[in-house]
Amino acid sequence: MNNKPDVYLVGAGPGDPELLTVKAQRILRQADVTVYDRLVSPAILELLPTGAKRIYVGKAAGRHHMTQDEINSLLVNLARKGRQVVRLKGGDPFIFGRGSEEVKYLRDHGFSFEIIPGITSAAGCSAYAGIPLTHRGLSTGVRIVTGHCQANQPLNLNWASLADPDTTLVVYMGLGHLPEITQKLMAAGLPAATPAAVIENGTHPKQRHCIATLADITQRAHELDFRPPSLIVIGRVVTLAEELGYLESHVSSLSCTQDADGLCASAGN
Repeated sequence: MNNKPDVYLVGAGPGDPELLTVKAQRILRQADVTVYDRLVSPAILELLPTGAKRIYVGKAAGRHHMTQDEINSLLVNLARKGRQVVRLKGGDPFIFGRGSEEVKYLRDHGFSFEIIPGITSAAGCSAYAGIPLTHRGLSTGVRIVTGHCQANQPLNLNWASLADPDTTLVVYMGLGHLPEITQKLMAAGLPAATPAAVIENGTHPKQRHCIATLADITQRAHELDFRPPSLIVIGRVVTLAEELGYLESHVSSLSCTQDADGLCASAGN
């Protein structure tokens, strides 16, 4: 692009700063002000220029620092001031990141934007756990769905289509609904013996995962006290994690302080 956009929408990836794209790193180093989410690691925030303003707008279940409408308005107000604005999101902005809502709001108010994709959790976290999302003879495709719903409504998913033993199912933000997810998949015909995994803090220093069957994964994750952020992977490819021998010892070392939830603590504004 010849002219700089008013706002850059940047994907930070799942946590490991070395998973940032070269373009994302370059844009972060030029930012005047960065609006960032809860799951952006301090190691990534360290790439921001000294003195650049940081605005935290993180969300957790039942705890929103700002509503989405407030974030949209904030981006427009910052763009009006002519600052170099970066909207920094964990993973990829267009995969359950509400990035499309934000750029639509910017467009509707006459501001330009550029989208810089990031590695989404399905790719990054599963790879760091040694789980390929596809494998010849085991999986012919991947389905990515959200396990979170608005206003405590029941999950509105097409369980019959998701209960396909020939594809890999990846569920974002689904740990709290894991019992419902597994039960409905089995009721829709997915075998109870289907391998399943939960990956906690994917690509972070304290990443861990557990593997069980679809019937047992809820109890196993509960016994091990798995917490958000956790990714759920269901399908025959999960069996390859142990076979490939690619364990959490391969996770890159990040310099960060763990908060009460076991996450890399976010830097202050």
